[in-house]
Amino acid sequence: MNKAPLLYYRTIEQIEEYRKRPALQRIKWLEAQMEFFYYAMPDKAKKIRARMHTKKWT
Repeated sequence: MNKAPLLYYRTIEQIEEYRKRPALQRIKWLEAQMEFFYYAMPDKAKKIRARMHTKKWT
């Protein structure tokens, strides 16, 4: 399973446009992205993630 990594490029203009958005809108966008990634991840990864979240990191 040697696939090329998924690369994600944005132009300087797109980054500046994103920075101009209100903070609340950016947070909501990030939450939507996290929800999408959670539902897209395999069940095994979800179990590992759940175990990591229950541990206390010091």
